[in-house]
Amino acid sequence: MTRITVIPGDGIGAEVIDPALSIVDALELDVHIDVLDRVNAETYLGTGVALSDTDLDRIRSSAATLLGAVGDPRLDGTDYVRSVLSTLRLDLDLYANYRPARLWHDRLSPLRNAMRRAIDCVIVRENTEGLYSGVGGSARTGSSREVAIDVDLSTHHGVSRIMDFAFSVARQSVCMVDKANAVRHGGQLWQRCWHEAVVRHPQFDTSHLYVDAAAMKLATDPTSFDVIVTNNSYGDILSDLAAALAGGLGIAASANLNPTTGFGVFEPVHGTAPDIAGTGAANPFGAILSAALLIEHLGHVDEAGAVRRAVTAAIEAGRVTPDLGGSLSTKDVGAAVLAELRQP
Repeated sequence: MTRITVIPGDGIGAEVIDPALSIVDALELDVHIDVLDRVNAETYLGTGVALSDTDLDRIRSSAATLLGAVGDPRLDGTDYVRSVLSTLRLDLDLYANYRPARLWHDRLSPLRNAMRRAIDCVIVRENTEGLYSGVGGSARTGSSREVAIDVDLSTHHGVSRIMDFAFSVARQSVCMVDKANAVRHGGQLWQRCWHEAVVRHPQFDTSHLYVDAAAMKLATDPTSFDVIVTNNSYGDILSDLAAALAGGLGIAASANLNPTTGFGVFEPVHGTAPDIAGTGAANPFGAILSAALLIEHLGHVDEAGAVRRAVTAAIEAGRVTPDLGGSLSTKDVGAAVLAELRQP
């Protein structure tokens, strides 16, 4: 039996994880679900540690992890969130952030031009380096002479392997996005690694865009992209833009992967949304589609496809939460997807 760990987390995390797990249960896979419901802000507030070494060992020994969301408005700063997410990404070396963006129904797109709406691409984001590496510091903190430095860290090893991963998931083409015309040293490294990767993968169409041009092209014609590969910060921004073009963050799924070890943490990208937590209005599609990515990663390709078809049918029928123009609750949307999944 395959064991997966589940971290419901905070806010709407637990609310959207419940219907996702109901979908996994309905598929009757040979999967055991190990719920780590103590990895949350309450634990951090009480102990100062959210993700213990014991929890990390349980996660590491499982086949994959499904994460709801972490974050709490009672906590100032980012120490808590970083203590969970950075620990998972760095200790497990989850260097590839995989963010698919697909328009599930035409009415969800904000684009006026119907010919440009059918987005179906992937943002591949380097997940362990860049500006989010935590390298830097500050001096004279709190004074009018304060200095703060965050280092945009890039290594040949890190950049090369994320580019190879991008080509491994591409269907037709890969576009590398950077800002080499302004970010001199890191830009040179990314450019050199890109040219080396293109030589290693001659069967694909390739292109390069600076990040500002890529954002404009995504907003005007997202259909022109198959896979975009970029650094940590640019990928964070571009993947949220792509999600908005495909219907919003509530429907966006993601995977944090180590293709070498085969381990992955799968999560919706919407965060804890404390403003709607407890109201029953949270959109569970992101969590359900993240669960589909997880079971596909475990080899259950047909079952993952069935989940996506059930989500599509629910959206087409208008059985959605308020953020997508509907009136159903989180639980009711989960039930709608489950009903579609059980259709012969």
